[in-house]
Amino acid sequence: MARRTSGLRFQPSGGEKAAQLPVGKKQRLSIERLSNDGRGIGFNAARTWFVEGALPGEQVEARVLAARRQIVEARCEQVLQASPARRAETCRHARQCGGCTLQHASAEDQLALKQAALADHLRRSGGLEPQDWAPALAGPEFGYRRRARLAVRWDERNARLEVGFRARSSQDIIALEQCPVLVRPLQNLLPDLLGVLHELQRPRVLGHIELFSGVGEALLVRHVGALAPADHQRLLAFAGQYRLQLWLQGDGEPQPVEDYGFLGYRLEPWALELAWRPGDFVQVNAVVNQAMVKQALDWLALLPGERVLDLFCGLGNFALPMARCTAQVVAVEGVEAMVARARENALRNALGNVHFFQADLSKPLADAPWAVGGFSAALLDPPREGALEVVRQVAALGVRRLVYVSCNPATLARDSAELIAQGYRLKRAGVLDMFPQTAHVEAMALFER
Repeated sequence: MARRTSGLRFQPSGGEKAAQLPVGKKQRLSIERLSNDGRGIGFNAARTWFVEGALPGEQVEARVLAARRQIVEARCEQVLQASPARRAETCRHARQCGGCTLQHASAEDQLALKQAALADHLRRSGGLEPQDWAPALAGPEFGYRRRARLAVRWDERNARLEVGFRARSSQDIIALEQCPVLVRPLQNLLPDLLGVLHELQRPRVLGHIELFSGVGEALLVRHVGALAPADHQRLLAFAGQYRLQLWLQGDGEPQPVEDYGFLGYRLEPWALELAWRPGDFVQVNAVVNQAMVKQALDWLALLPGERVLDLFCGLGNFALPMARCTAQVVAVEGVEAMVARARENALRNALGNVHFFQADLSKPLADAPWAVGGFSAALLDPPREGALEVVRQVAALGVRRLVYVSCNPATLARDSAELIAQGYRLKRAGVLDMFPQTAHVEAMALFER
């Protein structure tokens, strides 16, 4: 992986104190490079500007979104001189919608940005460098997202329903006509779904809308008041037209309006089906998720007689495939409802060598009954907060090989430094491009002791 200089270069304040910049002010800037989150960086009048939608080498007119001291957050309003690397956005909403922030950059440049961001975070945490950089795991640029949540709000002043995704740096809702990052079945139903929602008699009671595509498709309607009978029938008819499972959620948990049977997704290489309910966490990119699971198992190199630990296991996305490869898997999750569904998934797939437990993973692991006996290998897939308390304890469990899957390179770097202090070596690391067209970085790292 190519190296780059770490840190940001800030202009010296010098001279007189800079005048306050009002929100909305426009400024012409030359963009020098990209920040780790994909914004262009430029300098003007002793200030460092972070500009959404700008690329290195460009001359742009930027509008101020926020300013504090020497830092200005801004948005590119006009490209005065474009970079040869700039490409036209596929989606007409790309410059306003907060979902995709890098459609103006090529897939190659997006991956390079994410790889550089991961390397930068690791170097900042004690100069960490893996012995081997793995190629990025990537899938389709578009048509990859199998789950989406639409914001819904009733505009009292204009007596209209707003449906769409949140705007960048705002609570405003961008009205949608298309979304090319959705998988094709969800793209196909979106226009008609928007039409149905706008025709409801009692739109004020709508909360949010959630879409899911896996073995089948599902529509969740969150409502904060009673649906009108006619609206209920309209939604049911729409679901029937597109062969959707219709789920409703009022004060309690989401509930299907009929007994639809299985809702979930497959992991084909391991002949597995995982059941899912609206509200559960599931990786949105099916192609990269499957490649991620395979890479994790390849890196762990599990042997038939080993005992393996899976922490933050969720529905069993890693634990069930691991159970196909080794003698025993102990899988731990903090959310009891997810543990229950993971157990059901093990039964569904006739796997008796994986055992699921609920536990607070911020507490000592060695005191837990399931931790007795130790483990030869472990996998961690924590939330954005990372797993600092866990990594301080895994060595005491006898873990020799550890794969860490991360959705936040900053906490991965922090936890990696702790693992090094525990006697592990960073053998391999690489990017998982779970969210193309965004600057979001997911990563995987292999540690050995």
